Amino acid sequence: MNVIEIAKQVIQTEIQGLDYMSSRIGAEFERAIDVILSTHGRTIICGMGKSGIIGKKIAASFASTGTPSFFMHPGEAFHGDLGMVKPEDVFIAISNSGETDEVLKLLPFLRDNGNYIIAITGKSDSTLAKYAHCNLDIAVPKEACPLQLAPTTSTTATLVLGDALTVALMDKRDFQPESFARFHPGGNLGRRLLSKVRDEMITVSLPIVDINDSLVNVINTISSGKLGLSLVSENNVINGVITDGDLRRAIETNMRNSFDLQAKDIASFSPITIDESVSLVTSDELMDRLSVTSLLVTKNNNVIGIIKK
Repeated sequence: MNVIEIAKQVIQTEIQGLDYMSSRIGAEFERAIDVILSTHGRTIICGMGKSGIIGKKIAASFASTGTPSFFMHPGEAFHGDLGMVKPEDVFIAISNSGETDEVLKLLPFLRDNGNYIIAITGKSDSTLAKYAHCNLDIAVPKEACPLQLAPTTSTTATLVLGDALTVALMDKRDFQPESFARFHPGGNLGRRLLSKVRDEMITVSLPIVDINDSLVNVINTISSGKLGLSLVSENNVINGVITDGDLRRAIETNMRNSFDLQAKDIASFSPITIDESVSLVTSDELMDRLSVTSLLVTKNNNVIGIIKK
């Protein structure tokens, strides 16, 4: 079997595993969501080895989408970190076998501490599944590993179940893009959601021509401005715009007479504008909808800059 066939076989095996898991999502999943939503504490996620790696991703997804959460390594937990666990916290323990010793050692403390325990296991008759208040079943027919040794399909199932929990919680919390931005202020989406047009508009050395300027001056101004357009001014008030497209269309239409044209013959005097107080995301959406890459920015109906996508 060549490597392409191996890759396709692995992917199909994992898809089949996810289909199998999906068919058994039910009341336990709903119960887990209800408990996480109703708690006044955090959602702590714990797992050993590869389950721990997946657990870290789930905890990060929770935390960034409105569910206070963090990952706790079971070994560190057993040696002091359990002091961070409050009675109101929900504890999610991940173990495909349900028999991971480092995880099982934590269960007596969690029960005594009053924590609600959600198990994520592939064995519904395991110690962890039986001890927990709620068990989310990630059993899969087989691993993609030909030796059935390396966690492959099972870790994918765990990851996808974590995503399912994350998205379901987002839906129940009515989590909006603005909320996402609050937790991601350093990311591009967060920056564009939180920033306004005025924060990124171009206001210095704007390319401006007078309404009576010649075609040659318009061309030079657009070229030197490097924005693909020129603003048009009449009596020191900007009231129009000439884009690269306007310029090309004017030349194609007038051909030899093009150089007799003035800015007023080419300009659009009903340019698309946007107020400086609008968010960058709204600005992007407007440009996408209108299939343009620039907008004139206004303040009190006066053009003060240009915003580009």
